[in-house]
Amino acid sequence: MRIKAKVVKPEEIPISTEFIKLDQLLKFANLVESGGMAKELIEAGEVSVNGEKCLMRGKKLRAGDTVICAGRAVKVV
Repeated sequence: MRIKAKVVKPEEIPISTEFIKLDQLLKFANLVESGGMAKELIEAGEVSVNGEKCLMRGKKLRAGDTVICAGRAVKVV
């Protein structure tokens, strides 16, 4: 018996700059309460960008990138 994964449409997070760094996005999208918490989750491998685990706090995200953290998905637009 196969279990279907629930497909959740990511919440769209608009930015007004060319890019936003991963740790800043986590704070901006209210996925974490502080920069320290963002750093810990990223270093622990709890954050994925476009379906791949990301360990770089300063990864530059641009429109179209999707981030999953703490069971929530956000898409940069």
